[in-house]
Amino acid sequence: MLRLEIPIPEKKIRELKAGDTVLLSGIVVLARDAGHKLMVEERPHFLDDLLREGVIYHCGPVVKKEGSKWTFVAAGPTTSAREEPYQAKVIESYTVRGVIGKGGMGESTKEACRKFGAVYFHAVGGCGTSIAQSVKEVVDVHKLEEFGTPEAFWVIRVEDFPVIVTIDSHGTSIHEKVRDESKKAFEELLKK
Repeated sequence: MLRLEIPIPEKKIRELKAGDTVLLSGIVVLARDAGHKLMVEERPHFLDDLLREGVIYHCGPVVKKEGSKWTFVAAGPTTSAREEPYQAKVIESYTVRGVIGKGGMGESTKEACRKFGAVYFHAVGGCGTSIAQSVKEVVDVHKLEEFGTPEAFWVIRVEDFPVIVTIDSHGTSIHEKVRDESKKAFEELLKK
């Protein structure tokens, strides 16, 4: 298992291969549909330093507030495919090095990972409360009133956040491989 500190230099990202298991530590920014749309259409600059060589997490967390302090109750990944229309532009515009989610992403994101030096990290769905244990601190939250809890930009500090590289910066996608092998197996079954 590899350990990576965020921000992650492009050289380190280029060393990763699909199938590598990684523990991430550092600052991660949560962003979903509303956030990605905003990043592409308005390009807010408050995210510049947070995302430069940083990591975006597709997650709508369950949070609680005690006094002025937020904590994460659950932090499971959400389906990444919804962000496909935006993700390549976000990777390029903000120099994002990693995207965490579940289910994989499409061709434009895969190409952006190859071209700009980024990877897609798969987090295990259904483990939201376990993953939340890796969230050590809520550093900030942006657009909470406008977007609501699941869509806000949560800025968190994580330690040993477990992920698997499933799209690397060399054009390899485990998601495509599984899809193609499954399709082939299905076709073989139909022939029988």
